[in-house]
Amino acid sequence: MTTLTTSHDQALLTAPHWGDPVATLRGVTKIYYKPDGSVLVEALGGVDLDIPQGQYLAIMGASGSGKSTLMNLLGCLDRPTAGTYALQGQPVAELDDESLSHMRGRKIGFIFQAFNLISQLTIEENVETPLLYQGISRTARRKRAIEALELVGLGDRLGHRPSQLSGGQQQRAAIARALAAEPVILMADEPTGNLDSATGEAILKLFDDLHAKGMTIIMVTHDDSVAQRCERVLWMRDGLIESDVIHRHKTPGGSG
Repeated sequence: MTTLTTSHDQALLTAPHWGDPVATLRGVTKIYYKPDGSVLVEALGGVDLDIPQGQYLAIMGASGSGKSTLMNLLGCLDRPTAGTYALQGQPVAELDDESLSHMRGRKIGFIFQAFNLISQLTIEENVETPLLYQGISRTARRKRAIEALELVGLGDRLGHRPSQLSGGQQQRAAIARALAAEPVILMADEPTGNLDSATGEAILKLFDDLHAKGMTIIMVTHDDSVAQRCERVLWMRDGLIESDVIHRHKTPGGSG
């Protein structure tokens, strides 16, 4: 395996299986203000970034580096203060709250360190819940839920509630919930942080498999060993991209 530090434009040229940019940021800043209008913190200081379809990207950085702010913007949880962000060519900053929520629900699948499953519901009902707010029919919701659960290896756990599952199985159910919406981007924030090493490895293998099927994955992590499984690693510092490293000839599971 070789590595190469690249600009965001050069990065698009290094892997033939990547598609057109699914997310494009130009000059993106994010400033948080105090109640009196003065600047509290400039979380992002002018970020340019292209993320091609099918890429497996890690975002790293120390606390306060801007990595969480960048993920929130990419996930349509927030808007930039200045600059432009286009998701599949759609300018995000121009959307009102309802349209932004609609885009987030249809385009982004979120996976967090905490599984955030509803304890009173079965796993298929948990997977179906986000689809309800998209106006998808009950029959279609159930079909998608079962297909997603089977994809992550939980086809034999239908009818079970979260308390009846192991931690790894609960995270698989959370991944299935994200996949059921058929998102453009799968975003994972420290998805193995609450898991033991063996279970975490199994979850990372699942991400490898999803990427091999063509899924675009963005993962925020503090763990170098997790980042090394990805094709591309961004390192954030002081609200800027300090380095942008492409892992050439990457194969699933982190070997070169």
